[in-house]
Amino acid sequence: MSSRNSGASAGVSRSWNRDGATVTPVAVGNEGRAKLVHARTALGVTCSVVAARPADEVHAYGYGKAEYFASRVEGALILLAAVAIGWTAIGRHQAPAPIEQAWLGLAISTAASLINFGVARVLLRAARRHRSIALEADAHHLMTEVWTSAGVLVGLVAVAVSGWARLDPVIALLVAANIVWTGVAMMRRSALGLLDQALPREDHDALASALAQFGPPVQFHAMHTR
Repeated sequence: MSSRNSGASAGVSRSWNRDGATVTPVAVGNEGRAKLVHARTALGVTCSVVAARPADEVHAYGYGKAEYFASRVEGALILLAAVAIGWTAIGRHQAPAPIEQAWLGLAISTAASLINFGVARVLLRAARRHRSIALEADAHHLMTEVWTSAGVLVGLVAVAVSGWARLDPVIALLVAANIVWTGVAMMRRSALGLLDQALPREDHDALASALAQFGPPVQFHAMHTR
């Protein structure tokens, strides 16, 4: 028996032989592609180290904004992963194929996602404690991989129960939409941080009330925050 392997443009793998084709779920191939962007961790760590540096004569306000660059890159990579999943899903919807022999890969992916979920929760707690947007971005990136694996599981079960192959790409598109939402939110927050967005109104009013308690001779006006 002769066989050959060919990869579709968006990461869907097919193994052809005399018995026919074996097709993986839409998000499985792209989840492997998403793992290639783990170099983001090095960027996040580097930016966090730079952000921790104290102020100096050249940077009088410190280096805290360095973390926003890492967050913006994280958001862009998340959007890239969503585009890859969406592209594959559209192609699979136009040419549906039965899903076979994917359970072993799904089991491994699920185990990895459980680990990612635990790490993401730890990172989120650390991000809140240290007020680090880079750690928060890392956590959200890990959560997008968890959502991808969850979508794969739901798609496999739905296809197995209904026998409708197009459910797999439909669910993959929903997963991609959720990932897009996360990526856009991260990029928006990092952009606002770099643009020195003012504090929320309630925080601004609380600060003004605290200063007003001092009274004369302490005076303030035209207070600006960032």
